[in-house]
Amino acid sequence: MKKIFNITQTEKIITLLVFMLILTNLAHADDPGIPGGIDSDAPIDGGLSLLIAAGAGYGVKKVREMRKKSGE
Repeated sequence: MKKIFNITQTEKIITLLVFMLILTNLAHADDPGIPGGIDSDAPIDGGLSLLIAAGAGYGVKKVREMRKKSGE
């Protein structure tokens, strides 16, 4: 297969570092606002509970596969 881009390992690392620096700059939170103002904490329950449920489901699937494989 013909390579379209000839990228060395060093170029890959530099590109990854540049993307990481850009993304961390975009991920900064806003200022907390006026002291004594409205509490504006972000809720973490919605996404966190979905991740826990997905992890539990994946764990159950892996346990069933291991039991099925050892039973054969």
